Amino acid sequence: MMPIVARRLLVLIPTWLGLSLFAFTLSTLSPGDPAELILNRELDDPPTPAQLEEFRERHGLNDPFVMQYVTFVGDSLRGDFGVSFRSGKSVREELSSRMGPTLQIALPAFVASLLAAVAFGVVAALRRNSLGDHLSRAVALLFESMPSFALAYLLIIVLSIKAGWFPVAGKGGPEHAVLPVLTLTLATLATTMRLTRSSLLDVLAAPYIRTARAMGLRSRRVVLTLALRNALIPVVTVAGLILAGFVTGTVIVERVFAWPGVGQYVVDAVFARDYPVVTGFVVFTGTVFVVVNLAVDLLYTRLDPRVRFGRAQAST
Repeated sequence: MMPIVARRLLVLIPTWLGLSLFAFTLSTLSPGDPAELILNRELDDPPTPAQLEEFRERHGLNDPFVMQYVTFVGDSLRGDFGVSFRSGKSVREELSSRMGPTLQIALPAFVASLLAAVAFGVVAALRRNSLGDHLSRAVALLFESMPSFALAYLLIIVLSIKAGWFPVAGKGGPEHAVLPVLTLTLATLATTMRLTRSSLLDVLAAPYIRTARAMGLRSRRVVLTLALRNALIPVVTVAGLILAGFVTGTVIVERVFAWPGVGQYVVDAVFARDYPVVTGFVVFTGTVFVVVNLAVDLLYTRLDPRVRFGRAQAST
């Protein structure tokens, strides 16, 4: 296990460094002077040259690009993404305080989406070309092609305004999280369901499945024990990307439902030209994706022994 982790880290570390360089360069090259933009919002009168210089010196904006980037990487490795231009608070603390609300809708949506997608995908594969199979694929394609903001507004009209079952927006009790969770679930259900169906159909056509059936094994055991485990290998990759996307902020959904999560916070920071927040969020997002990819690779070794043994033989 440890050699696999070491090899993956050797690949993922340069990826993280490249991402951090891209995010920092993009924020540096963005138009507008952060000192002038922030001070114009904070002060009643236009800032004086002395005030502008003091702001740049305080935030390290006068340092050379290389020095700024090296400082940024060193601070990021310690979990320090700088200080917000707007609030003067630590970006890490700001992101941490908003991660809780994001996880409140992200984790339930991920679990519900994954369980429903696998269940529907298995049923559709076992009843291939039936009416239920065609209907499930049509509904999945409908949700997959619908933008998340359109789906969110549709759910608001039907379940909030017409039926009056749930609040329209805001964060309060558990009922406030129902529509955001349902939106995320339906928006990601289709992709995973269709992938589960196609992958399971490929596995069910494999020779070892026909051999297992010929040996008299029960159909349920063949599907759940032999076929489904191998069919889930490509599903794990997509599920990992969906989870990482949920954790790092569901920008559109949080914006529509006025949910005070990471996505809403970053959108406000973009409009305010709060570069430390934007850069810190990009690096945080990249870190989450790097960790999730590592976890997916390790999960591969459990689902498919060929991956584990193949790498072990290649290293000898």
